[in-house]
Amino acid sequence: MNFKERVFRKESLARYLDSDKKFSKQLGAFDLIAMGIGIVIGTGIFILPGTVAAMHSGPAIILSFVVAAVVCSLAAMCYAEFSSALPVAGSAYSFGNVVFGEIVGWFLGWALILEYMLAVAATSTGFSAYMRSLLEGFGINLPKAISGPFDPSKGTYVNLIAILIVLFISLILSRGVRTSMTVNSIMVFVKVTIIIAFIAVGCFYVKPSNWHPFMPFGFGGVMAGAAQVFFAYLGFDAVAASAAEVKNPSRNMPRGIIGTLMICTVLYMLVSVVLTGMVSYKKLDVADPVAFALHAVNQNWFAGVLSVGALAGMFTMMVSMIFSSSRLIYSIGRDGLLPKFLGQINEKTKTPEHSMATVTIIIALMGGFVSLDQLTNLVNIGTLLAFTFVSLGIIPLRRRQDLQNDGFKVPFYPVLPILSAVLCVVMLLQLSAETWIASGIWFAIGMVIYFGYGIKHSKLASR
Repeated sequence: MNFKERVFRKESLARYLDSDKKFSKQLGAFDLIAMGIGIVIGTGIFILPGTVAAMHSGPAIILSFVVAAVVCSLAAMCYAEFSSALPVAGSAYSFGNVVFGEIVGWFLGWALILEYMLAVAATSTGFSAYMRSLLEGFGINLPKAISGPFDPSKGTYVNLIAILIVLFISLILSRGVRTSMTVNSIMVFVKVTIIIAFIAVGCFYVKPSNWHPFMPFGFGGVMAGAAQVFFAYLGFDAVAASAAEVKNPSRNMPRGIIGTLMICTVLYMLVSVVLTGMVSYKKLDVADPVAFALHAVNQNWFAGVLSVGALAGMFTMMVSMIFSSSRLIYSIGRDGLLPKFLGQINEKTKTPEHSMATVTIIIALMGGFVSLDQLTNLVNIGTLLAFTFVSLGIIPLRRRQDLQNDGFKVPFYPVLPILSAVLCVVMLLQLSAETWIASGIWFAIGMVIYFGYGIKHSKLASR
């Protein structure tokens, strides 16, 4: 077997199914939708509709969300078909291994490791900031030394709250998938209830005159706004990482992924239409537009409730992403591309405890000691690369006679998968040069690890 044949050798679905059978299949469509909403709906729902309306779209921000949702729905359908045909842990990493070959799967997995862990670490620092603000409202002030990343020149040494929240979530997840999903569902309910309450309260203060002109920046403004809010939808793909723990995955995985996107789109649109109706879009270019609108109509009490919604939003995002991260690392360890102890499952809790511990330590250290301000754009590049390959992967997936799929299939094949890939590439080209350079460094590190360790210890190599 020559070098090219070796690195592009494809994994066996049968081996994946055999390795993943130790997981407990307890998740249904509702759990998956709650997980998806937990990731996609974060603090952005209280910020993006206002700032993007002010700078790009005006009241037509509602159309920007529709356009972005249509683009995301193409990738979502591709993920739904893959999850139906290949109900295994690891999301795009495992899909890539089966349809493209090991080296493509590895680099998709390497991209997703960066996406998931950076996203959680950054969110943990945001959670810390909101929590400190809430505590200060009760007269509790934490010492500056434990309130930020390691930066002695500014008097900060560790972000203690960021570390503690990651450890707490990991403790919940280690108790088993049923316990963690119950906690996640409760917090999602709190978050969605607060969003719906804002919509209900805000409706009474809507002035239709604020929606005129509806499209002040023209159709170009709508599209510019769509490019901005597109990234608000990212995260639903992480739901696919849990496929090995889902009951009847051919039915429930598509429902979970597509259902997530539909519900999140409706919530974004409703918040947008109410917010721009309460206050002129020209005034919404502020850090907290929803709270600003509530203060403008003398509903100051509700502005405080938004902090609880923001905390709930960040909490559920971290629960879902740490869960998905641990399954991703487990999948790579299962294949031998990372140390094999990461691919082991605890017989009692039916969770990959070693990969969970590894993920927790890395994220806690990043959130507690590292300033992530310049790195969060890397989350987008990892997601979009995965979207591109998953979209294109539908074509070889359909051609494989050994991979039967009796569940969901992307309609209008092959037009929609190709269109999805093209749109993802267009979005990739919108990212800054700095983001591409940083990701290039990350992929160079991944190449060293793959050729220095992974290719020698791979389960494919041993066979």
